[in-house]
Amino acid sequence: MAVCATHSSLMIAYAASKDLTIPSLFSSANPRPNKLSVALYPPLVLLAGRRASNPSFPVVVSAVAAEADVDTEDAEQNEATSTTATAVLDPPKPKKGKAALLLKRDRTRSKRFLEIQKLRETKKEYDVKTAISLLKQTANTRFVESVEAHFRLNIDPKYNDQQLRATVSLPKGTGQTVKVAVLAQGEKVDEAKNAGADIVGSDDLIEQIKGGFMEFDKLIASPDMMVKVAGLGKILGPRGLMPNPKAGTVTANIPQAIEEFKKGKVEFRADKTGIVHIPFGKVNFTEEDLLVNFLAAVKSVETNKPKGAKGVYWKSAHICSSMGPSIKLNIREMIDFKP
Repeated sequence: MAVCATHSSLMIAYAASKDLTIPSLFSSANPRPNKLSVALYPPLVLLAGRRASNPSFPVVVSAVAAEADVDTEDAEQNEATSTTATAVLDPPKPKKGKAALLLKRDRTRSKRFLEIQKLRETKKEYDVKTAISLLKQTANTRFVESVEAHFRLNIDPKYNDQQLRATVSLPKGTGQTVKVAVLAQGEKVDEAKNAGADIVGSDDLIEQIKGGFMEFDKLIASPDMMVKVAGLGKILGPRGLMPNPKAGTVTANIPQAIEEFKKGKVEFRADKTGIVHIPFGKVNFTEEDLLVNFLAAVKSVETNKPKGAKGVYWKSAHICSSMGPSIKLNIREMIDFKP
């Protein structure tokens, strides 16, 4: 718009200074301009008309018009600049509620969780006793929560010599009722029943498992049954129920295995990222009982260190309740702790 106005002003100045007559716009027969001329050159038509009626019309009008056009252009630029500055300087609206939280993961947390996580410092490393005491304070749900330990180790389970799979017998138990099923045949069937097994079977139990029967927590098998159990790998493997000698679930001494799992023997293994998850009790345990179980779990992980593990074995250690925030532990103090 400003460019067109400037061009019109120059045309006016040039026509006024030269006192030109424009035959295309005016003629002696018809001094009035046609509509097309007015639409295309309105300032030039105005000036030509004034000078045709009054030869003494001052040329200064062209300069005034040009100056007015320049002033209009400057005003438009100043207005655009002030608008842009105002838009930049306006502060954003403050966020409210969970949207104002610093961590994105906290925006999906409940009010209960956001309150209890204030009881511990996020990056602080606690000693074992203080951490267990703090853990019991954070467990405030309506049910009895489990207590879990999570150890991040410097291993890569995709290599055979860095895999970790073992068991730990918790001295104070797990606080859970373990339902044990046994696959055996011959005399071992009676041994398993007398030892307190909840479910005992042979080929009939295998067929039930293939049909979807999974109402047990541990499955123990005698070595002579492993040929038949091998076909259940796709069913039991993803659930962590496949009998395995390293886990103590494939044994000839079935009564002893049943007794250990009933009392609190826990199987654990490192996942694909090298983290071990071990439940070691319930929040209604005393702090002393939780401490004893936790130290047993630490000792088992340390004892079963894979041969291929190099360098620093322990990377980090955390404990938490099943519905509470994690509490970071001081690894050196945890390993050297003596009750």
